[in-house]
Amino acid sequence: MDFYQADPTLENYWRGVILFGRNVASYKFALAHALYDVDKSGSDLVTLEDLAVPFSRHLCEHLLHAPKQITSRRSQYLEACVQFNNGEISQDKLTETTVRLGFNNVIDAFHNVNQGEIEKRFFLDERKTHKGIRLTDNFYQLSERQQYQNLAFETNARWNLVEQAWAMGVSRNLVAVEFDEHNQLLFSRINERRVDITSCRDSLNGYQKGRCFYCFKPISLIPGDAELADVDHFIPWSAREEVNNINGVWNLVLACKCCNRGVEGKSSHLPSRKLLQRLHARNEYFIQSKLPLHETIVKQTGKQTVQRIDFLESHWHKVKNNRLFHTWEPKAEGEATF
Repeated sequence: MDFYQADPTLENYWRGVILFGRNVASYKFALAHALYDVDKSGSDLVTLEDLAVPFSRHLCEHLLHAPKQITSRRSQYLEACVQFNNGEISQDKLTETTVRLGFNNVIDAFHNVNQGEIEKRFFLDERKTHKGIRLTDNFYQLSERQQYQNLAFETNARWNLVEQAWAMGVSRNLVAVEFDEHNQLLFSRINERRVDITSCRDSLNGYQKGRCFYCFKPISLIPGDAELADVDHFIPWSAREEVNNINGVWNLVLACKCCNRGVEGKSSHLPSRKLLQRLHARNEYFIQSKLPLHETIVKQTGKQTVQRIDFLESHWHKVKNNRLFHTWEPKAEGEATF
């Protein structure tokens, strides 16, 4: 996949799993969160019993607001999670059920993306020999990377988006993900009722590989961090009279503060033609990621690649031909990764 082959870092292989792996259940996201939570200072062997506690906790928390966590009609394991939420079974019983049923498929499938296994494994399956999984050097190195703290935010955002797509039934009704600039949230509508989904920053960051869209400087998702990303309109908000749906996901990018509002930043300028091509590449990652961002981008910009390119080109030229808008491009602060 171009996403991680173009920039084969450990965090991008991990993002490949989270953003592009097949979604038939939310167990992949729960396993990722459980791995974030495990004690990394002890043995590299994590028993299923130790893994079961954070794994089941994350699933139970999500079940409280999103009852649909799997595409099949029923799951004996998820029924046990619901029983725990209702106070009908104990934590010990839930842990025992998780060990017995919760990991049956997700451990085997975790590293599979696009019908094949990624080149970097983050754990080895040792259920038959040691009743657990063994963390690899790749996982320990990942946990020391600058972007590691962003990954939990990105995973939860992706989980929320998939839940909303299942809740709305994307096979029957294409999900339209919209942006609330005031609250920095992505939301959708069910029968004209607004449903908040997740943070816009957290949703977009993984597809930009944790870097400013414009200059490739590393950015953060941590509230209060000096490098906290800004959500920016690629075609500037001041051009909203010329561009329909300027708040569409297709036009939203994450930027560092220098690029978005610095002295030599973008401000109300129109990004260059080269940056427009980069926007298309980023939007195609949404297409590859499937529901619901795939459905949203198709609905907003076109079903075919050529239509999506023409959509961006026509809007860009329409704004450029307005003499009030000058083109802009920053100095690169990092190597181009998409």
